[in-house]
Amino acid sequence: MAAATGNDDNGCFDNQPKPESEPAPVNLSPPLSKNAQKKQLKQQRYEAKKAEKKAQEKEQKRKEGERKLKEWEETLANATEEERLKLIESRKSLRKERMEKRSEEKEKKMERLNRAKEIGQKIVVDVDFAHLMSESEISSLVQQIMYCYAVNGRSTSPCHLWLTGVQGKMSTELDKLPGFEKWFIEKESKCYIEAMADQKDNLVYLTADSETVLDDLDLKHIYIIGGLVDRNRFKGITMTKAQEQGIKTAKLPIGEYMKMSSSQVLTVNQVLEILVKFLETRDWKTAFFTVIPQRKRTGLDPVDCSKLEPLSEEHLEEEAEADESDLLERKKVCVEVPLESSS
Repeated sequence: MAAATGNDDNGCFDNQPKPESEPAPVNLSPPLSKNAQKKQLKQQRYEAKKAEKKAQEKEQKRKEGERKLKEWEETLANATEEERLKLIESRKSLRKERMEKRSEEKEKKMERLNRAKEIGQKIVVDVDFAHLMSESEISSLVQQIMYCYAVNGRSTSPCHLWLTGVQGKMSTELDKLPGFEKWFIEKESKCYIEAMADQKDNLVYLTADSETVLDDLDLKHIYIIGGLVDRNRFKGITMTKAQEQGIKTAKLPIGEYMKMSSSQVLTVNQVLEILVKFLETRDWKTAFFTVIPQRKRTGLDPVDCSKLEPLSEEHLEEEAEADESDLLERKKVCVEVPLESSS
């Protein structure tokens, strides 16, 4: 005799079968190729090495702080009362100056960002690919977005930045960023096609597969950068997405100014920085040579050499600084690279 599973209000047994458990979610990502597995393993080793280096730098910073504090205490101990008062007052004055300068810079930054929101160029980072990425890949993309925000904030001609498709795991990871809730950007859980439905005719998705070369940035247009880790697993995904949504596409005119090396992967922050640098200079050559690291280019396109003037010493210095500071680029957080093929 079967055991009763429960009873209703009238004391009768409930013979209804228990609902079956929900099936496990299906992983929509295609299986990794052997080459992709090697890349993933290499990335994991890099991440482990970077974490170790970060821990060493943190320890070194702590020791340096202790050394400076000890030196300060010794200086005060060996000074007369009058000298001590002067040293303390001088230190307070320097600290106050730094705080005032920081506050002034913050005010100027907010003025620039407010102006960009009112009349500036709108640029969207499409993060609606989280379902195709692993946790580590999402984490890497989040760091790229953090770098995008920092680059845009420092710019003399910033854009107005949008994040669309912010939901699920992506939203959770973004919320972990210090001060993310105070970022001066637009955050949308919806896709841009819904969030900007009234401006659909002005949407332009930047993708390498487009036949349209971007000659200039138009304030009426809203340019979209697609964020996706290891794009080789999803070739042409942003172009397909744009075509299905019926929006314009374009690619950056990189092929007119330089030849890329075998690795034609640009990170989300690099594409954003190229666009922001162009807004500052209205010069694609300066934007490309300032942002794209030397290791990613093989030289100028011979057809266009006659059109180009030598880079100034200032630009060469900026390029060197960009190479040194471009640590996040090596995380291989990829986009559908909106560059023009040089072939």
